[in-house]
Amino acid sequence: MMIGFVLLLALLTAFPPLATDMYLAAIPHLQEVWGQPLAVVNLTLVFFFVSYCVSLLVYGPLSDRFGRKPPLISGLLLFIAAGLLCALSTSIWMLIGARVIQATGAGAASAISMAMAKDRLESGIRERVLSQVSVIMALAPMISPMIGSLIMEYLSWPWIFVAQAAMGVIALLGVITTPESHAGGEGDSLRALVRSYRRVLVNGRLMGVVACNALIALPLFSFIAGSSNIYIKGFGMGETVFALFFGANALCFMIGSMTCMRFGKRIGTMRMITLGYSGIVAGGLLILLLAASGSASPLGFALPMGIITFSLGLGRPPANNLALDQVRRDAGTASSTMVFSYFICGAMAMFLVSLNWPDKVIFIGRLSTAAGTAALGLWLLIRKRLVSSRRGNNPAV
Repeated sequence: MMIGFVLLLALLTAFPPLATDMYLAAIPHLQEVWGQPLAVVNLTLVFFFVSYCVSLLVYGPLSDRFGRKPPLISGLLLFIAAGLLCALSTSIWMLIGARVIQATGAGAASAISMAMAKDRLESGIRERVLSQVSVIMALAPMISPMIGSLIMEYLSWPWIFVAQAAMGVIALLGVITTPESHAGGEGDSLRALVRSYRRVLVNGRLMGVVACNALIALPLFSFIAGSSNIYIKGFGMGETVFALFFGANALCFMIGSMTCMRFGKRIGTMRMITLGYSGIVAGGLLILLLAASGSASPLGFALPMGIITFSLGLGRPPANNLALDQVRRDAGTASSTMVFSYFICGAMAMFLVSLNWPDKVIFIGRLSTAAGTAALGLWLLIRKRLVSSRRGNNPAV
């Protein structure tokens, strides 16, 4: 039962990478087919995440009021229908519109999956399960570009979205057969929703961790949106080789999450988060150092990005669990706020990296260094308050 629940959480949490990374290899092709610049084609990513983030703010409170399954099933049905609409798109603008609808459905998966984990698992078990979910979820950006590249080679780009719709069907079947984890009833009006968000937003410890995690989304999503342009157009890679490099980066995330899962109790939650944010700073500085030395190569970019994604895998699961520990009610609202802030920063990073920078590698290096430094600085400011709040429950801090 627990294994099935962990797999379902991993699939639901992986909806954003599955819905984006699978067609990254098709972006240069879509530029040529529809005669559009990268900044326009990347709007299929940017608007996806903007719509996705807005929907998160709705699904969480709805799941607190009506239970987890009804809004989750509705969102999955919308995701499936929109995936088929994406496959039928005949212009970039039709694809952008379909992606907005697809994102509205995908938001249910991420927001409510975190709330389900809060409902069913105690804090210590939940941290370990979230690490397991991160390990499994890391397979999504490893496998997705490869699937997309194979589809591009043997079929055509619309089949990528058909495959995404099929993924939605699998998730829907899993949700239908999973017992409800929350009976609902928390608030029955718009006023209650506003009160729920107010309680969450004035929770200083919660919002401090949320802000740190939002900042570290900037380097990751700038890499996701810029990677195909950097590797395929900048370094002249084929789509299959690009998928391997992108998958290797995701493998680093998986190793980070496995390290968290294996050594979490020994290292301690607080130290893992500190190491994670520090590693992002180190990776960003290494990108800039190699670029300044003239070592511009696929490997010279992939290695420091691997450090960054390893650090994300190490620090994000315990930070997510720490954030959930700060609430006793409004779990759906807190989950929505946490995921919203992470992905809205990701959407901003996708837009920024799509601009006409002289060197996107240097831009990602600067963004990683700045975001990691800001997250680490804020974390060190709030860490003492969080240590005092957890010391009685978790001695390994």
